[in-house]
Amino acid sequence: MRRNHSITMNFVMNIILTMSSVLFPLITFPYISRILLPAGTGRVSFATSLISYFNMFAQLGIPTYGICACAKVRDNREELTRTAHELLAINLVMSVVSYAGLFLCLLFVPRLWEERTLYVIVSLSILLNAIGMEWLYKALEEYSYITIRSVIFKLVSLIGMFFLIHEQSDYVIYGGITIFAASASNVMNLLNAHKYIDMHPVGGYHPMRHMKAVAVFFAMACATTVYTNLDTVMLGFMATDEDVGYYNAAVKIKGILVSVVTSLGTVLLPRVSYYVEQGKLGEFYRVIRKSLHFVFLAATPLTLYFILFARQGIYFLSGTAYEGAVIPMQIIMPTLLLIGITNVLGMQILVPLGKERIVLYSEIAGAVTDWILNLILIPKMASAGAAIGTLAAEFVVLVIQYAALRREAGGVFREISYGKILLALLVGTAASVWMIPLGAGNFLTLLASACLFFGGYAALLIALREPLMREFLGQILKALRTRFVRRH
Repeated sequence: MRRNHSITMNFVMNIILTMSSVLFPLITFPYISRILLPAGTGRVSFATSLISYFNMFAQLGIPTYGICACAKVRDNREELTRTAHELLAINLVMSVVSYAGLFLCLLFVPRLWEERTLYVIVSLSILLNAIGMEWLYKALEEYSYITIRSVIFKLVSLIGMFFLIHEQSDYVIYGGITIFAASASNVMNLLNAHKYIDMHPVGGYHPMRHMKAVAVFFAMACATTVYTNLDTVMLGFMATDEDVGYYNAAVKIKGILVSVVTSLGTVLLPRVSYYVEQGKLGEFYRVIRKSLHFVFLAATPLTLYFILFARQGIYFLSGTAYEGAVIPMQIIMPTLLLIGITNVLGMQILVPLGKERIVLYSEIAGAVTDWILNLILIPKMASAGAAIGTLAAEFVVLVIQYAALRREAGGVFREISYGKILLALLVGTAASVWMIPLGAGNFLTLLASACLFFGGYAALLIALREPLMREFLGQILKALRTRFVRRH
């Protein structure tokens, strides 16, 4: 039987992983965006978004399904091995089919053929994601390994960007390094897998037993990928590379912040799946309450702060050439809270309870909403119209999931300290908003305003004895005391 890893330790390691994902673009994007300019970053963003559709088809919903399936049998090495082998085989077969479709598109779509080198390099993520079996490591809650491996490859990629990218024509190299940072470490996953599963055949394979559930998860992945990447693809065809570049700058910042907001939920999926399988529903709802509470504590201040200081954030990360990204960023920021909530409702409640179809229906509704609004708004408003479509899509997803869970989730929502959070937001805003008209440098403004905003926000919550904030503070102080005692 495997020993359960500490949720706190998993959360800490995932926070480190998240912070590395935050620091990597914070360090590289200001440099890259000034060299490649909106047109260059727009080409890479368009290629990455397009390849994501082929990646989605190759993965077939396994990244999420695999976590749940492997978590349920993680105490039985032979059954875990059999499940992992079956899912890996499905992944590899679908990757071959996906590559066939990609090469047909390259041959028959002139715009894609012109940039074929970029698309072939970016498409390496299809193979690397297939062999990586990231779902196995997440199911086993091996977040220390995932974090260390990812940080090492990001550091190598960071060095490569500064040494290899010097002019606007280097956008193909940028695309390759981006894939290396995100997916190349999956080779290590394959080499390291023998520690957790047997690499030789164990027999008794029935891969078709997964196909019904995988089909639902694949449909979910389709809907999610469509409405998360549809904006970029439609902008690429209906607007200009510059518009894609503006939108990409806003979405990149949003993506960094979303990873922070959903960091706790990421480590809880295998644990809640295990609790449901073992019938421990009390423990299941306890961690769900904590996860949703964390989303509100983290998402609301990040949303408000980056609406207030959107211009300074864009200028600092991308330069003044990206002025057109400011309004799209302000429009899209509320999706931090919406995505955080639906991550809890969908991936942490509905999926472990076997109600994947509700998640699928909500995401289809979101994708349709996004597509319709993009058709109407992109020709008139370009990147701002795409941002409105995304915001509306995430809201539709939330409404449908909450309606399906109003009995189960009602009590969970009532436990959140809305009044204390709102008061803390007002204090953080009052402490920092006066810096906007001063016209100080973008970095200094962001540094000082962030200290004032988040410092005031956290201080008031602690003073008001907000429960989850007190718990986190208590765990930090306990860890510091333990380390101090060990040293002395």
